[in-house]
Amino acid sequence: MREIMELVPDARVAGQRRLLALDGGGIRGVLSLEVLSALETKLRAKYKKPDLVLSDYFDYFAGTSTGAMIASGLALGWPVERLMRIYTERGPEMFETLPFHKRVRTLLGYRFPSAKLAAGMREEYGADTYFGDADFKSLLLVVMHNANTDSAWPLSNNPLAKYNAASRDDCNLRLPLWEVVRASTAAPLIYPPEPVTLGGRDFVFVDGAITPYNNPAFQLYTQATLPEYRLCWPTGVDKMLVVSVGTGMTPNVQPELRARDMHALYTLKTLPGTLLGGAVQHQDLSCRTVGHCVHGAPLDREIGNLSEGAGAEDRKFTYARYNATLTIGGLEELGLSHLSGRKTLAGLHRVAGMSHINELREVGRAVGRQVSLDAFSNFEGVATSS
Repeated sequence: MREIMELVPDARVAGQRRLLALDGGGIRGVLSLEVLSALETKLRAKYKKPDLVLSDYFDYFAGTSTGAMIASGLALGWPVERLMRIYTERGPEMFETLPFHKRVRTLLGYRFPSAKLAAGMREEYGADTYFGDADFKSLLLVVMHNANTDSAWPLSNNPLAKYNAASRDDCNLRLPLWEVVRASTAAPLIYPPEPVTLGGRDFVFVDGAITPYNNPAFQLYTQATLPEYRLCWPTGVDKMLVVSVGTGMTPNVQPELRARDMHALYTLKTLPGTLLGGAVQHQDLSCRTVGHCVHGAPLDREIGNLSEGAGAEDRKFTYARYNATLTIGGLEELGLSHLSGRKTLAGLHRVAGMSHINELREVGRAVGRQVSLDAFSNFEGVATSS
């Protein structure tokens, strides 16, 4: 194991901290990557650094599920292009459907085997890369769910955190990075759970998306600022920037739905998505309430996007949210009405499978065109070296 970090990385710019949070969403992570590619490209042009990576600009990354895969690479200093290659080239093997007769043998019938996903993560992140390695350019927060304790585990490699003390037998920083990311992506019924041994105890982890933090933006803010997490970074609209990138909202819009249609099977099928979407929206709302929103689509027709709220100068951070609503209306607003056919729309909603990856990337590029560095005018400058 390489040496565990002893110090929190210095701020990219003195007196400021920049945070980037990435939603879960399976293969829809390519949508997020296109948005991040647009941001990276604009930063490279602004600062005339063709090799600039997002860890030169952001101090702390957070991700859930597929967002954890992306955030981990970014925190290591990878360019967005490298992460996109993983999704496009290794996606088919990671989403290789388990034969039906083998699925029947398992009580829960997992759709995909985990062996190739785990092997791919070991190869990409390194079998000997640990959660607390000094190789990280920025701090990292990964959201998991501990099935044994039935609780969310937002795991940070902040070396000041209580459970990251090197003297502890259960120091989180000794976990292999690939195992942490694999645990965060263990979506129920899609991938088997990930067993993890920590401090002599065995735990079973599943996808962080089933926690309230599938959008980890507000949780990232709290872990950067609450005294209990021991970072205590300064707040203010000119001191902290929080950027949140989604994988597409997928509301189950059914204008013709009748009460008699909502039987038990319908409820079992739709309830997880409803709860997941509500949690994502709530994290977004919390960020817009506490922070000053400089970009983000309207949350609903009553409150809009909350960008014109009074007392913006008293808010705790500057906030931007980039996402798409994968409905007929949402796609039309992005100028992508050609993707709103019933079959294509259903494909865009899926979290697993590669059949509509090109269309998802097209949506991501459309969202990426909304990225403007003018929104971050209070946050000038990048790290002097990668």
